[in-house]
Amino acid sequence: MTTRRDFLTTSSASLAALAVTGCAKTDTDPQGGAATASDDLPPAIAALTPMKDGVVPISVDERKARLEKARRLMTEQKIDALMLAGGTSLEYFTGMKWGNSERLLAVVIPAKGAPFLVTPKFEEERALEQAHMGPLGKEATVYAWEEHENPYAFFAKGLKDRGLSAATIGVEETVRFQFSDGAAHIPQVRTTSGTPITAGCRIVKDAHELALMRHASAVTLKAYEAAYRSLKEGMTQDDFAELVQLAHRRLGYSGSAGVQVGKFSALPHGSATPQTVQEGSILLIDGGCKVEGYSSDISRTFVLGKATQRMKDVFEIEFKAQSAALAAAKPGVPCEAVDAAARKVIVDAGFGPDYKFFSHRVGHGMGMDGHEWPYLVRGNTLPLAPGMVFSDEPGIYIPGEFGIRLEDDMVITETGAELFTPQSESLEKPF
Repeated sequence: MTTRRDFLTTSSASLAALAVTGCAKTDTDPQGGAATASDDLPPAIAALTPMKDGVVPISVDERKARLEKARRLMTEQKIDALMLAGGTSLEYFTGMKWGNSERLLAVVIPAKGAPFLVTPKFEEERALEQAHMGPLGKEATVYAWEEHENPYAFFAKGLKDRGLSAATIGVEETVRFQFSDGAAHIPQVRTTSGTPITAGCRIVKDAHELALMRHASAVTLKAYEAAYRSLKEGMTQDDFAELVQLAHRRLGYSGSAGVQVGKFSALPHGSATPQTVQEGSILLIDGGCKVEGYSSDISRTFVLGKATQRMKDVFEIEFKAQSAALAAAKPGVPCEAVDAAARKVIVDAGFGPDYKFFSHRVGHGMGMDGHEWPYLVRGNTLPLAPGMVFSDEPGIYIPGEFGIRLEDDMVITETGAELFTPQSESLEKPF
């Protein structure tokens, strides 16, 4: 899961210490990689088996329906075509998985007419292979440029061939500036934000997407619980992060978590300072996985051994704040009202004013990206709608002491909202 938490990289030394001796019985890695020495795994992790049953990938027909919706939105917004480059939106609409480099690979989806690709000549076959496997199919044409040629001349030709020489192009928000700027300098072409199109399609999830996200949350929670049951005094934060990764792998997915121990849990996104778990240490973990491209994002806070009364009191406030956000989330309610509901609980309990101890918004939209439109934050008056998915993650962070964050993923329903996973019960019984 490529997110803000990626500073926690794999430690091969601790992996060896925790999992592998080279002489134990091995099981096949669910990801198809090297086998895992199951005899030397902690029992709670060794007992995990792949959670692959019932998982169905997004189909070509579903992606075709997404393209049709995008075209309808383009017509409404008076946008002639949508420009996509490597990234999540490209995969969402076309199924193509493409990383960005300094070379332009663009897929252009006209509101009317056949889509086209602009690609380096040496990537033509690979680009067409992916395009033909998805909803673009054989209909997609390619304009391939050699290394010394100007790719935007080929972009312009693709537009001209479709009668769009004077087009308004909606640029997907993550397209690199060098690419969007190149398109903007095509004579007679005007560029504008493509977010009304891309977010307009991605912001509400259908039943299939919700099933994948619900499954991703279940996988991550199960991985967290297995890691928690394997926690021992003397482990470092990296050791525990390894347990979370191993547990996800045993379940058949690639997943991870950032881990903060003791006073470092008061930093919402943590610290790289080496940390060791002791009896009575509080741990805050935050991460997730992807299932067929769809994300989970879950935080759990717990203690090795017994929590102090102060820790328990703060946990109870947090639980009430998370519950208040869940209760406030209903169709038609503005996004900012959900943040306000959780913040009121925390401030009224003495952890204020405003952002002093609860230093971030209560949640973010989720889907294929761990963070995507819309956001549960003050000033966002967008009304909630059924099918929107968010994190629900209030936090209380007390500098020099500890922090507690409870985070589950929630979907807006026809009548309210529901969490994909059960709320944490306590610091001593988090699962």
